[in-house]
Order: sequence, then structure tokens, then C-alpha cells
Amino acid sequence: MKARGLLRPIDRFLKIEAASGILLLGCALIALGWANSPYGASYHALWRTPLGVELGRLSFQKDLQFFINDGLMAVFFFVVGLEIRRELFDGELSDARRAALPAVAALGGMLAPALIYLAFNPSAPGKNGWGVPMATDIAFAVGILTLLGKRVPGALRVLLLALAIIDDIGAVLVIALFYSTGLELGGLVVAGGGVVAILLMQRLGLRRPIFYLGPALVCWSGLLASGVHPAISGVIVGLLTPARVTLGAGGEAISPVVRLRDLLHPWVSRLIMPLFALANAGVTIGEVRLTEPGAPRIALGLGLGLLLGKPIGIVLASIAAVRSGLGALPRGIGLRELLVVGAAGGIGFTMALFVAHLAFPNPELLAVAKLAVLVGSALSAAVGLVLGRLLLSRSPL
Repeated sequence: MKARGLLRPIDRFLKIEAASGILLLGCALIALGWANSPYGASYHALWRTPLGVELGRLSFQKDLQFFINDGLMAVFFFVVGLEIRRELFDGELSDARRAALPAVAALGGMLAPALIYLAFNPSAPGKNGWGVPMATDIAFAVGILTLLGKRVPGALRVLLLALAIIDDIGAVLVIALFYSTGLELGGLVVAGGGVVAILLMQRLGLRRPIFYLGPALVCWSGLLASGVHPAISGVIVGLLTPARVTLGAGGEAISPVVRLRDLLHPWVSRLIMPLFALANAGVTIGEVRLTEPGAPRIALGLGLGLLLGKPIGIVLASIAAVRSGLGALPRGIGLRELLVVGAAGGIGFTMALFVAHLAFPNPELLAVAKLAVLVGSALSAAVGLVLGRLLLSRSPL
């Protein structure tokens, strides 16, 4: 009964992610269809719509895509931070031995795609894109396992979830360390002030989440001014959220981390991520110029990094961890199941598109990168489904 209680939140989380995968696919197809229709110009014009606020001499104006990619995606990263915090406190990552295998597998799944990409792009103009194929889109990956139904053991879903969360940690670190430009000390000081305010408010015992919105916005604006991508502020605030339980409504003991994650996760998965897909997946295929210097190498590096690099890295790293005694495979999981997880891990999409915007300021190369991510992710999804049908038994082991 205890084990069943522990697995219930995971099942709920995975069901939301599976539904999100369907929405993401629908929005990606709508974006592609719209961008390549006779009304394609209106698609691109929509996301360039200027928005902003003015208060006297103070003015802040950006386009709609900025408010999605840099604003709403901070909420996405906040939920990522909450889930990482929960996992580190009492989840799969709270025990070093249980976390060892997914940690090593995630590391292999990040390094192999980056190395494959760099093999094709050792120098400019594409060298900076090595971080794009490193990330796994958990919504799509979980969606693939959901489509395989009862063939997928419960332990395999938990392994994928733990691997994807560690993968997210790696992606956040890569964005913060390698895709930040011209760091401004003043902005970092402002962001630090927001963090200090959050810690002080926690010490004072302030529990209402609304109180923390102001310091979170200070942190976001500080990172924006500093050159670090402002969406990273979401992860920072998420990691600062208390994970110990408090007495909630109806006498239910629930931690702020879980309460906020359960509140925001459906909105992020069913609104923010699909909106991000709609705003960023619309590549006008006829305008993708593979004749652009470096474009073919970028396309090959990204496509093969996702399609081959992810499964190779995940499987080989997992085998190395098991044989070295560093980690152990969950019961009922073997090489066949690892191959399916590796293939599903090659679905980059949300995070890959996010990093592509940071890695390729050149719009022509960005279009090539986005198309390569879409193709590589689609092929990885197809391979994952085929391997699942061929390699997994019809009922859990």
C-alpha cells in the first residue's frame, strides 16, 4: 500500500505529460502547416507583434515571441525546478544508489549527441550548436511509452522520468554556463537581491506563494539585464521552494513544492508548452537554405545527434554503470527496455528548440536547426515506437 501511495503522484505526473505530448504534436503540426500555407506571412507577423508597458519615462517593449520564450517559459522552468527539488528531497534522486544509474545514463545521453554534433561542426558557423541535441522532451518521450500501453513496465516509466529530470538539470546548467552573453555584474546583483528576499521571507515564515511573486520578478529582470537567460530564474526559485510538508486544507500534509507543482504543472503542460511549440515550430520549409555556409553540417549534426547520439549514449552509459557496480538496473529492465528508452530520449523538441534560439542568432541557420530538430525528433519517436512493438512483451515483466 505504501509503494502504491508513493507511485500515485508519479502516475499523475506521467499522465499529464502524456496528454501534453499530444497537445505539443498538434501545435507543432498547426505551426508547420500555418507557416507553409498561403497565410505563412501572418504566422511570422503574429509572433513579431510588439507588446509592452510604459510608466512615465520607463518603457519596456518586446515582441510576443519574447514574452513566450523568455517570460512564460520561466514558469515552465519553475515547474522543472520544483520537480528537481522534490526528486532530490524524497524522490528517485534522493538516494545516491538509486540515482546513480539514471544520472550516468543522462550524462551519456547528453555527451554522445554533443560529440556527434561537434564531429560535424568542429568550427564556426555551427560550433555553438552542440547544446541543442543534448536535451530530452519528457512530454513526447512519455507519450511514446503511453502509446506502447501495457508493453511498458512501470519501472521503465520511472527510469525515464528520473533520466529526463537529470537531463533537465544538465540542460539548465548548459544554458546558464555556455549560452549566456556578456555578463553584467549589476544584473546579477539585482537577481541576487531577489534570491536574498525570498530566503528572508522564508525565514519570516511567509507561506503564501503570492508574496514571492515580487522577488521572483526581481530575479527574472536581474538575469535579463545580466545576460543570463531570464527563464533560468524559474529554476532558481523552484529550487528554493521548501520541500518539507506543512498541514494543508482538510488536514492533508503536503509540501509547498508538491502543492505548487500540482497547481502549475497542468497549466504548463497544457498551455505554456503547446503555446511555445506553436510560436517556435513554424519553419517555412521552402525558405530553409541548406546552401547557407555550414547549414548541411548543422542539419546532420543535430539530426544524427538526436537519432543516434541519444540512444547510443544512454545505453552504453547504462551498461558501463551496471558493469562497474556504480548503479543497478530496476527489476524487469534489460537491454531491450534500455534501447526503447534511448530511442525515446532522442525526442528533443521543447528544450532543443529553446537552446537553438540561443545558439543560432543567424535566422537562416536557426531555421535549419529548428527543421533538423523537428525531423530528428520525429524519426526518434518513430524508432521508439517500432522498437517498443518489436522488443517489449505485451505485458509488464
